[in-house]
Amino acid sequence: QLVESGGGLVQAGGSLRLSCAASGRTFSSYVMAWFRQAPGKQRELVAAITRGITRGGSTNYVDSVKGRFTISRDNAKNTVYLQMNSLNPEDTAVYYCAADRRWFDSGYGRTQHDYTYWGQGTQVTVSS
Repeated sequence: QLVESGGGLVQAGGSLRLSCAASGRTFSSYVMAWFRQAPGKQRELVAAITRGITRGGSTNYVDSVKGRFTISRDNAKNTVYLQMNSLNPEDTAVYYCAADRRWFDSGYGRTQHDYTYWGQGTQVTVSS
């Protein structure tokens, strides 16, 4: 089970930190990702972090958020985070946490079809 929190309304240029708490005892063996879906658009990968038994995994970002968003994981707390800085109205969407244990050649899945487990989503609204 994945439970997101931390969404809300923020002005352009502001910051938010999303959290995703996972249940279970094998969190470190899961690839974790954040997706987002804006009205009328397809769900897109925002950031992913590979499984990391000791170091927490390597990270990957969609070009539009590079340098602004940071994904991280705390395996001791079974939690993955998405720190979002310099937000703009184009970042407005429902943000979803996703997880999967399968092996990916690149270390992470690139589409929503690559992930088995999903959170309920949290709304992020950025006003101009």
